[in-house]
Amino acid sequence: MSNFLNKAFGFDPGKHNVRTEIVAGITTFLTMAYILAVNPSIFSALDGMPGGAVFTATALAAIIGTLVMSIYAKKPFALAPGMGLNAFFVYTVCLTMGYSWQFALTAVLLEGILFIILTVTKVRSWLLDAIPDALKKAIGAGIGLFIAFIGMQNSGIIVNSDSTLVTLGEITKGTALVAMIGLVITAGLVILKVRGGILIGIIITTLVGLVIKDPASGEAVTQLARNDAGAVKLLSLPDSVAPIFCQFEFHNILSWDMLVVVLTFLFIDMFDTMGTIIGVHQGMGMTEHDKIEGMEKMFMADSIATVCGACLGTSTTTTYVESASGVSAGGRTGLTAFSTAACFALALFFSPIFLSIPGAATAPALIIVGVMMMPSVKNIQWDDYCKSIPAFLTIILMPVAYSISDGILIGVIAYVATHAISGRFKEISVPMWVMAVLFVLRYIFI
Repeated sequence: MSNFLNKAFGFDPGKHNVRTEIVAGITTFLTMAYILAVNPSIFSALDGMPGGAVFTATALAAIIGTLVMSIYAKKPFALAPGMGLNAFFVYTVCLTMGYSWQFALTAVLLEGILFIILTVTKVRSWLLDAIPDALKKAIGAGIGLFIAFIGMQNSGIIVNSDSTLVTLGEITKGTALVAMIGLVITAGLVILKVRGGILIGIIITTLVGLVIKDPASGEAVTQLARNDAGAVKLLSLPDSVAPIFCQFEFHNILSWDMLVVVLTFLFIDMFDTMGTIIGVHQGMGMTEHDKIEGMEKMFMADSIATVCGACLGTSTTTTYVESASGVSAGGRTGLTAFSTAACFALALFFSPIFLSIPGAATAPALIIVGVMMMPSVKNIQWDDYCKSIPAFLTIILMPVAYSISDGILIGVIAYVATHAISGRFKEISVPMWVMAVLFVLRYIFI
């Protein structure tokens, strides 16, 4: 059995524990399961993309991508259609630019094919190796803040403000109260080093949500799905993806707009994925001599997932930053990702249960994981402003711009600018010059 686990998932019985890996996989799933509800909701703005079909496509894309990551790359990362990328697909390409969803799916397919080419030619790994150590450490901390902010936003701890953009929500009521109670419980479990503490925290917080009402709706924060007779609904057969499967539109592939859309998908996905992989490895101490093993395989898994997702009928499938929750729970091998994929497979049939887990229940997990990813900042040379200014911009922009990729892009531009201004040209590699120029052009033209 140990030999099989080693060959299939890179599992070493001397270093790893089966129970820990499985719990870690479930934890990752619970922190990212919201995509199963959010993706169909976003795509509901488009005619011809039924919510049930999008739900099934979302789950299948996550299963395929995560299985490739599990078995081929043997890493504990999970994949699913990416947030931000789905919004760009629907609201920019389709509703603002006026193109059909078939056009947008074609752009996703082309982007995935380009990713495979860039991975095979090792261009993506070349770009990763070119990023300075200070920025790599900043990426880990920035992602920590970003996912903590996502958790606070999803639970209502942080809410919109017309005067200050964001402000503290009503933390003594509704979803925010459930999240605050969950945060205390989860923090206690982590402090006491309880195995699977983050997962246990999610489950307990979900139960707490059954007895606390949302003042806006008057209903419990945790809403259990029910059938027409009013009984709790546990099972549901998945809808067919036939209405959206392989619905491509190739007659516009040589247009300028197609090029712009493909490049935008490419930039966001490439640097979101790169940022997630660097950040989680750095934040969780998974690097050896500041090197990340198996980069090409992880990138290939991401590329294949994007192509498969496009064929199934959903937006770009990418490596999820929420994977950090599973890694923080002890996941280190492909068995963790396999467990996450298995959860997505179950979700196809037990969607009423999984979709009952509120954002208030996963928020504490994301906040705690954010804390776990902060130690990397202590190794940044803060007294060297050529390095600390770009590092700080990378860290702060991820949460406030709500974008991992923008944090990286601005950080690279700032690194080249600060070193050039100070005359430290020898510390700027050729790839960094190339990336900085491309990123400036990206903000000007895309």
